[in-house]
Amino acid sequence: MGVVGNDRDLGFFIHPTLVLDAQDGFPLGLSHVQLWTRAIDHGSKQERNYSKLPIEAKESYKWLASAEHSQRCFQVGDAQLVTHIGDREADLYEEWATVPDRYNHVLVRVHQDRRLFEKSESLYNYLSAQPCQGSYAIRVEGDARQKRTTREALLNVRFTAVEIQRPDQLKAKDYPERIKVYAVEAQESQPPKGQNPVHWRLMTTHEIGSLEQALQVIEWYCWRWRIEQIFAAIKQKGLNVEASQMESVSAIQRLTLLALSVALRTLQMVEGRDNPAIPASVVFSEVQQQCLAQMAPSLSGKTKKQQNPYPPSTLPWATWLVARLGGWSGYQTQRPPGMPILVRGLRQFESTFIGWKLALGGLVYTR
Repeated sequence: MGVVGNDRDLGFFIHPTLVLDAQDGFPLGLSHVQLWTRAIDHGSKQERNYSKLPIEAKESYKWLASAEHSQRCFQVGDAQLVTHIGDREADLYEEWATVPDRYNHVLVRVHQDRRLFEKSESLYNYLSAQPCQGSYAIRVEGDARQKRTTREALLNVRFTAVEIQRPDQLKAKDYPERIKVYAVEAQESQPPKGQNPVHWRLMTTHEIGSLEQALQVIEWYCWRWRIEQIFAAIKQKGLNVEASQMESVSAIQRLTLLALSVALRTLQMVEGRDNPAIPASVVFSEVQQQCLAQMAPSLSGKTKKQQNPYPPSTLPWATWLVARLGGWSGYQTQRPPGMPILVRGLRQFESTFIGWKLALGGLVYTR
């Protein structure tokens, strides 16, 4: 292992690429996973003259590699159009210059106040000067650590086409002098006293000419939170991979890759728990569904309020059962089951499933 983000603790980095359906955000799978370690004597950016390094020598190349190595998966899956979404780290001129084409778009949260081609204003000022095209409301969840109160925020939306200028330190001759993108801003109009306003700036290669298109791009970016849910599922509140007692680096990495698969299944249950149109086969095999069906009577309560309300063989039906195994009460008035409950339920189900198959004679022990 090498040092991690604080250049002190030991570990490794993992960068999975999560694929979502553009219509509803449902997680379809992972198209690429990257693993790497830093050297123990990893120097600072100043010591490594980081700004002068080619993109291929930087860790941020992971965003370009993700787009490149995911293409085979998209081709096999017959994807017609793909939008590569990234957080501020992905706001790279190299990505804007190389990833987009007729089949691939880019959407990222803006990281820096870029220079605009042949304009005196920078990106932030130019975007904020655009007329407000409309507003929409969101619910802001409270966070005691950040002293943030729960509230409904009204966001004003602005958008415009811009041409971002190639940075001076980018010496590669094959990068264009300027790149046309569309910038979107969503800013809270009247935040409560003492609260920081919600303020998002996004850039994308998707053409934006209406409020509806801007809101679609904002919604797509909000789905980026799905990858954070994946990480949460493999960490302390879920599978707790970090508590592994394995000593081999390669063994821990393999365990983490297996955990990603479980985290994906859990996320699919969370996102599909209310949609009876999604079959249980998305997450569970036919044999696993048979086991769930036999367990169902024991997981239902005596009252109607504690009965599984979903049709058999649908994903919500299976998710309801797994949630009950994870300790969820089953009452509709209770908060819907989240990742931690479903991770516990999956663990309990897998143990029961092994015993169930053993009782059916489905397992054979060999030395």
